[in-house]
This record gives sequence, structure tokens and C-alpha cells, in this order.
Amino acid sequence: MPRPPLGALRGKRVLVTGASGAFGSASMRVLRHLGADAVGLDRKPDDAGRVLACDVTDEDAVRRAVGAATERLGGLDRLIHFAGVGPAVDVGAMPDQCVREALEVNLLGTWRTTAAALPALVADKGRVVVTASLLAGLPLPFASAYVVSKRAVTAYADSLRAEYGTHVGVTTVHPGYVDTPIHDDSRAAGVSLDGLVPAERLRDTVLAVLRAAAAPRPPRDVASTALGTAALRLTRHAPGLVDRVTATEIADLVREGRLSGGEIARGLHERHGAPMPTG
Repeated sequence: MPRPPLGALRGKRVLVTGASGAFGSASMRVLRHLGADAVGLDRKPDDAGRVLACDVTDEDAVRRAVGAATERLGGLDRLIHFAGVGPAVDVGAMPDQCVREALEVNLLGTWRTTAAALPALVADKGRVVVTASLLAGLPLPFASAYVVSKRAVTAYADSLRAEYGTHVGVTTVHPGYVDTPIHDDSRAAGVSLDGLVPAERLRDTVLAVLRAAAAPRPPRDVASTALGTAALRLTRHAPGLVDRVTATEIADLVREGRLSGGEIARGLHERHGAPMPTG
């Protein structure tokens, strides 16, 4: 299938969440280069006024910021979601503030912002591009809060498509592992995924999202790379096989001592009968 020309975004009115982050800031630069009229939302606004201050966990803040953005843009053609967090947690522990934040930002932040933007999107026959993750169907250790929130956000996108798809396009993009600051928490906890899974480039995700936004018809689900597309199909059509392969891979990683950098990994090692490395 031929890739849609990104030039189709010229003149489009675009709102980007997580606009000061790695994916969001890169997308904003490309959108401006393409001639799109783009406004961003982020906890960290910029001095130029292109990124408005907004905490997507705060409903009132979301309503105000989305209202200000759509007024500035004069309508809304595309809403692109990048806002997200990725804490390291033990799925066997009681859900803590880190888990709640992941759900508030990744799932409910997407929901709140979309709900606030829907009147403008419906009026302009616009499109929503939701950034999920391949991990939504491929759970890895200590990423459970992220995995659950991203699985939920794919369900949200599917529900939005079912109820509003006659008037608003909906695409879910499923990136793989990309080395961005979202992984800082897992690195600090000593359970980084660095080198454990195939890495994708930041530009792969940015281009996948912008191509979905530029396409004449909104694709339903897209991955960022050919390998990601294969993984997405596998997780959708052979989940039992994915479960078995994942369990084997985790056991191998534990035996090799590659998930042993922090106290959070102790229980996993004990369940596999592998002592935590010392020194």
C-alpha cells in the first residue's frame, strides 16, 4: 500500500498532546515544516505560545486548554495523542500512585482531551490519532501499569470509532520500544528494557502517526515498522503463542541476570528460583 504524502497535512488544524515530549516536540516541528497549523498541550508550555500549559489529569484544565487551542486554530482537523507516562511497578503489589498516574494520564487523559475536542472534531469531520503501544499485547515485566493503560486506550479508541466513526476518523498507532525519557523510571528502578527488545527509532513513530493523520482514509491500526506490524498481527491473532514465548523469554532473562538491577526484581527472581546477583 502506498504511503500517503505528508503534504496532505498542509493547512490542517492540529492539536498535539504531550507536545513538549520526545514524540510530541518532533511532531510539532514536522507539522510546522509541512505548513500545518499546530498547537500543543503539555505540562511544560513553551515561551512561543505554540504549546499551552495543560495537565491532562485535570478536567477543568483540559476544557480550558482545548477550548483555547480550538479557538486559536479556528476549528480542529486532527487531534494527536502523545501524552504518556511509564512507571516501573510490580503487578503483584497493591496499585499505588504510580499505577493511578499511568491510568490518569495514558487512558483518562486521552479520554478527557478527546471528549473536550469532540464537538470541534465532529463539526469539521476531523480525526483522532491515539498512540498506544505494542506492549498493549506483549506484556513485559514491571511495565504492567503502562501495559494495562495502553491496552485500555486501544479499547477506548475502538469504542470511540464505534460510536463516533461516522463523523470522526480514529486511528490507533502501536509503536515498539523507543529510547525516550519515558523509560527513565524503569532505568532508575534497575529493570530497564534497554537491549532486551528490538528498538525502533523515534522518527518511525512520528512518521507513522503523521502518515495516519495525512491518509485520505483513517487506517484502523498501524505499527511503526515492518517488524512492529508483524508483532501487532501476532499479538492479535495468536495471543496464546505470545503468552508462551513471553514466559520463556522472561525465564531466560531472569536466569541470565538481565532483570536484576533493583529491589523490585527480587520477587520475580524468587519465583523463578534464581538468586539475585550480588556485587
